Amino acid sequence: MQKFLSLGISIAFALTLAACASSSPDVIQRGDAQRMSQVEDGVVLTVRNVVVDGSQSGIGAVVGGVTGAVAGATRGGSNAESNAIGLLVGVAGAAAGNAIERFSTREDAVEVLVQLKGGERRAVVQAKGEQVLVPGDAVILITTGGKVRIAKAPK
Repeated sequence: MQKFLSLGISIAFALTLAACASSSPDVIQRGDAQRMSQVEDGVVLTVRNVVVDGSQSGIGAVVGGVTGAVAGATRGGSNAESNAIGLLVGVAGAAAGNAIERFSTREDAVEVLVQLKGGERRAVVQAKGEQVLVPGDAVILITTGGKVRIAKAPK
């Protein structure tokens, strides 16, 4: 029972981490609120679907490893046998935790190529947001603190 509770806590923790990692143009980071942003006008040339690979901070591996080691070490048998099982299950838990973190932090995104009014071109990758961009759309590139997002231009 304790093994399943530990596993449930680990999975919940990994999913919480995934929710914190978004590059959506509809989500503004707290540090970017009430900051002046640079805005440039442009026109969408192309839009293509991409996937932003998930992160591997190591937290998923640590949580999985510790959970696996504790669950494995609590199995019956001699002390040496419990330690060996704990080590093996801990390694497997670390690999599983790393995979869960990487998979749960992946994002469907778009790569948008924009022609600016001055003739320059910019490519930006951002998570899919509420606005659907298509070639020919008038857009604005909003740069805040080195991060860029694209939104449809106001009419």
